[in-house]
Amino acid sequence: MATLERPVLRYRRNQRIVHAVLATSFLLLLLTGMMLLWGPASRFAGGGTSRLVHRIAALGYMSVPIGYLLADRAGAIELVRESFRYDRDDIAWFKHMYRYALGRTREMPPQGRLNAGQKLHHAFVIVVSVGVVGTGLTLWFLKSSLGPDWLAFTTLMHDLCMLGLTLFLVGHLYFTYVYKALSGMTTGYVDAVEARLEHAKWVEELAASPQPAHATDPAHAITKTNKTTTTTYRKGKKQ
Repeated sequence: MATLERPVLRYRRNQRIVHAVLATSFLLLLLTGMMLLWGPASRFAGGGTSRLVHRIAALGYMSVPIGYLLADRAGAIELVRESFRYDRDDIAWFKHMYRYALGRTREMPPQGRLNAGQKLHHAFVIVVSVGVVGTGLTLWFLKSSLGPDWLAFTTLMHDLCMLGLTLFLVGHLYFTYVYKALSGMTTGYVDAVEARLEHAKWVEELAASPQPAHATDPAHAITKTNKTTTTTYRKGKKQ
């Protein structure tokens, strides 16, 4: 069976730009939000600058799904669909998630373009971002019309949503470090060997698809090899 041997294109340029906007705007929201609400950091919030930056970052954060649809409509729709679609291998992946957390990908069930953990991460970010944006807009435009109880509730929900996203960000950064995945967002390419270990089904789909016009590019070279990756887990899962 044909299998990719050289670096694999995982994220196109538009996708990396969208990711950069999302990451930058979220970090600005987190930092300025802490300045507005957390006592030790409130001393940096003088003059209203942090509130202004917070609102500008909020506009950037809300523009991400719109920008993604405009820049890569097919990719955006595919991401949402994949994030909420789980098969038997995904369920098996969750059962052995502790192995992945320890960097033991060879013992994990074969995965598609997104592994089950990444699907869960994306699904969580999508759903909780709706809560962040909804409560944030309420506090921005309707704060004066809210009673004390509703104001406290909306603020609490806003903060809890941001806390949840922050915890998932910590996990995201951890796995990025463990699996040396940063190159996927800096260059767009990931190592083919690592891709086969973490996303065997996706790599096999790429290898079986027709070659692009620029197939002579070393980054898209394909060679013949035996199909072993996706069967590794199935043969050894009872051990």
